[in-house]
Amino acid sequence: MFFSTPIILVFLAILPVLLWTYRRRLKARRGGLSFSDISFVNRLKPASVLKYRHVPAALRTMAIGLAILALARPQTGTEGAEVMTEGIDIVLALDISGSMGAEDYKPRNRLFVAKSVISDFIRERTNDRIGMVVFAGRSFTQCPLTLDYDVLLGLLDQVEIGLTEDGTAIGMGIANSVNRLRQSTAESKVVILLTDGVNNTGAIDPITAAKAAEALGIKIYSIGIGKEGGAPIPVDDPVLGRTYARNRDGSLALTEIDEGTLREVASLTGGFYFKATDAEMLSHIYQRIDALERTEMKVIAYSRYTELFGYFLLPALLLVLADIVLSQTRLRRLP
Repeated sequence: MFFSTPIILVFLAILPVLLWTYRRRLKARRGGLSFSDISFVNRLKPASVLKYRHVPAALRTMAIGLAILALARPQTGTEGAEVMTEGIDIVLALDISGSMGAEDYKPRNRLFVAKSVISDFIRERTNDRIGMVVFAGRSFTQCPLTLDYDVLLGLLDQVEIGLTEDGTAIGMGIANSVNRLRQSTAESKVVILLTDGVNNTGAIDPITAAKAAEALGIKIYSIGIGKEGGAPIPVDDPVLGRTYARNRDGSLALTEIDEGTLREVASLTGGFYFKATDAEMLSHIYQRIDALERTEMKVIAYSRYTELFGYFLLPALLLVLADIVLSQTRLRRLP
């Protein structure tokens, strides 16, 4: 609680003055009649009502104090802000092909680190709808656009290699993401594409899908993940256990990134291409994208106040009424 006109509270200083004046007047009062002997009066038992003789003065003083508080306009209120923003619609396109199991990213593999970084990215957003598309040999929607980040994070946690047939259908991953944003009315529409390979399957190639995104005003940020020179691709064989993919000549098959295509995909749509050679760099890339894709927010401040003077004025009026009734009846003073 606070007072709208606190300067009025200075008048509370008159209350001690009123009490002091009342007490002084009591001491100065003299009888109207003179008696030669008042010893018989001392033998009289005082009326029980006499001990309440100061009640009217106390009621009057409290009424004045409450009236002063009411005049100071006590209030209670809340302040807040209404945030108005158009928001951004974002689709996270994540490669879950077998090569994402490459162990050049610690503590486990590329997919594990990518999921951790993407999880942090999601938690940093507030007013944006985010969806997720995953792709390997085929592409499918893991989560439609949503503001329920807890659901999205739960579905991200379920993403793993082997959810669909192996391969790297980058074009289909982009096309599926674009389809998810096709009817979006958001001010900004973004696809964040993460892959570690070369498009080698699917009915739509990456460039064609990127041109469709450009036509719909969708921006693509492409990220190539993997250390320079590639890394062995682990294969979990039910008989032999963990082995590594090999070329026809018997040499180890290493991952490779089609950086030229990823760069062109981003350039066509007004986005950027990033190369992440380690977990720290990947985290930095998502932080940079997070900073690039921020919508201006219009903030409207407001205050709501409730007047409380009635809680003081009504008791003051009741005290005045009680003072009048008692002063004219039970506690009436005779001249």
